[in-house]
Amino acid sequence: MGNLRRLVLDVLKPLEPSIVELVQLLADLEGVDGVNISIYEIDRRVENAKVTIEGHNLIYDAVAHVIEENGGAIHSVDEVAAGKLLIEDVITPQD
Repeated sequence: MGNLRRLVLDVLKPLEPSIVELVQLLADLEGVDGVNISIYEIDRRVENAKVTIEGHNLIYDAVAHVIEENGGAIHSVDEVAAGKLLIEDVITPQD
């Protein structure tokens, strides 16, 4: 199987742990080179976050386990990349 290089996830998470704590937990996983978490909506008890993880040989189940162990839920997998190279999507604006 080809190795996972990028995961972009839509995650619903509680306010605690903070995104600082969650990003550090995800960054500590084997094969992870970088993690970015962006909050795009905040409610009284939860945050909606876009979680982007890049690395080599990412293990989706390990990522999901860390998120769920900390009270989060993955709503959707919005992007996945695998293989030797990361291919960037080019989106052209439509008139």
